[in-house]
Amino acid sequence: QVQLVESGGGWVQAGGSLRLSCAASGLTISIYGMGWYRQAAGKQRELVATINNGDNTNYAGSVKGRFTISRDNAKNTVYLQMNNLKPEDTAVYYCNATRVPRNYWGQGTQVTVSS
Repeated sequence: QVQLVESGGGWVQAGGSLRLSCAASGLTISIYGMGWYRQAAGKQRELVATINNGDNTNYAGSVKGRFTISRDNAKNTVYLQMNNLKPEDTAVYYCNATRVPRNYWGQGTQVTVSS
């Protein structure tokens, strides 16, 4: 059974930092494309960052230069380092693993940034 378990969310003041983790079980992240997405209240889920199995990364324009996605294949874990957080980063953050046709999601972790 595949599980993606996010952790590291919480409350932070604007300008602060958080590091999200996504621990995977039931799959090997080294052969999956991994990503972080977020969904703010009343809005659609949107891409934040992705990293493929060649370690190529892609970021949404709104987080480029502030967020960094990385993976530790030995720990089967993906991270999202978030710096200089802004109130508009407030959302539930979801981990995703994709290897067509398989697509898995975690339960999400709340990030709240106060001004």
